[in-house]
Amino acid sequence: MNISTGILAGGKNTRMGKNKALLTINEQRFIDKIAGELGSFSEVLISAAEKGVYEDTGLCVVYDEHKDIGPLEGIYQILGAAQQEYVFICAADMPFITKELVTYMQEFICSDYDCYVLTDEEHIHPLCGIYSKRMIESVRACIESGNYRLMKLLNSVRTKYIKLEYTAFDKKVVKNINTKAEYQELMQPVVFCVSGVKDSGKTGLIIKLINEFIVEGYVVSVIKHDGHDYVMDYEGTDTFRFRSAGAEVSAIFSPTQFSINGQGEIALEELIALVKKSCKSDIILIEGMKHASYPKIEVVRAAVSERSVCSPNHLICIAADCLSQSEVQCPVYDIDDIAGIFLCVKRYFGL
Repeated sequence: MNISTGILAGGKNTRMGKNKALLTINEQRFIDKIAGELGSFSEVLISAAEKGVYEDTGLCVVYDEHKDIGPLEGIYQILGAAQQEYVFICAADMPFITKELVTYMQEFICSDYDCYVLTDEEHIHPLCGIYSKRMIESVRACIESGNYRLMKLLNSVRTKYIKLEYTAFDKKVVKNINTKAEYQELMQPVVFCVSGVKDSGKTGLIIKLINEFIVEGYVVSVIKHDGHDYVMDYEGTDTFRFRSAGAEVSAIFSPTQFSINGQGEIALEELIALVKKSCKSDIILIEGMKHASYPKIEVVRAAVSERSVCSPNHLICIAADCLSQSEVQCPVYDIDDIAGIFLCVKRYFGL
């Protein structure tokens, strides 16, 4: 079954102070990113409060007839214009929506329900749902009665609630970017670990991932954790002499590069902050730290270990040559399937 899709982009953006649909992530506007994810379905409609904002998308734009009544009007206009019986509708401030999520929700469509809405452990998400055109009269009734609350609409029809916690999707897929603070947080670099036991192949995987990210224009930094002492300054160099004389930190820079070597312990968070200040990175990869709470890819190689040692709560996926999907709760990829692993990371972080 093919479905239509719609993006609600007619909000007032009061808390953000600017049009959220036109905010960018990785140099792509929210509206364009979401439309790109929905492009494989029958059509993409945009609901707008007024003309002249989204026409450059090349998509069909529908406009509010009833002003200032919230998303209910956008749903009404999209349902009225949609070509298909069922329409996936989301908000323009949800840049992590994926086509896989919509396809998953589509599998629930049956004759028993009019509406299919995603929920998580904390909220019901009416603006991440599949609506039937049969609901148009119910939507109109809500508008005419002056009751614009979406829960009123959902309670007036046969609604199926789909629990996100029972799926493989991260809660981030339903995240709204409502405030300037949330947008600033969104613009921070993605940080994740590549972990595993010693000699599992972490470095090799990181190098391949770096290449994938760079090809797509991302700026990548790497932090390596060493569980033992290491040597960075070698005898005979000036920085070695500085350290030998008792300097806590020695640094060297030239027109093309710089290095900092410190003495003593530093917290990972402090080191990440230092990397952020030194380079405008899009991605910060950490090698090691299998017990840290950061999201991570775990490398499992039969030659050194045949089981996962990382907490499943923090795993993006596992890259392995000896584990099957049935043995773990997160996605499993062949250790050489770099394209698959890379796509999984992008989906996880909404890149």
